[in-house]
Amino acid sequence: MPNDFFLSIENSAQGEKHAMQHVLGRLSYNNSGLIPVIAQDLYSRDVLMLAWMNQDAIAQTLQSGFMTYWSRSRSQLWRKGETSGHFQRLKTMRIDCDGDTLLCEVEQTGPACHTRRKTCFYLEVDPHTNTVVVTDSPPN
Repeated sequence: MPNDFFLSIENSAQGEKHAMQHVLGRLSYNNSGLIPVIAQDLYSRDVLMLAWMNQDAIAQTLQSGFMTYWSRSRSQLWRKGETSGHFQRLKTMRIDCDGDTLLCEVEQTGPACHTRRKTCFYLEVDPHTNTVVVTDSPPN
């Protein structure tokens, strides 16, 4: 369903500014109050992971400068790297044209995936061979 606020700013000129809280208050969250967020490595441009945020996670991320997500399995906030030391420092946060997805460019410390791989996207579908190929091994 189109978000009227984001429709209203589609034709904004480059450089036009909108109050952050005004825009963040109009994000489209799902029925659980969550919005998907893609974490991308600032330097390599690799997509590191997809996670979820609620309003509190966004606020904590913006306040601290470190990525904070909502854990759907544990039903709680978690700062990426809190236990592993593999922190993500927020460099930019972008909102897609519909206001229903966030893209965060991060400085990643260590691997992003819980498998100790650089990225969570290490399984590549090959439609020509009808296989899924593991593209990265965990470190020894």
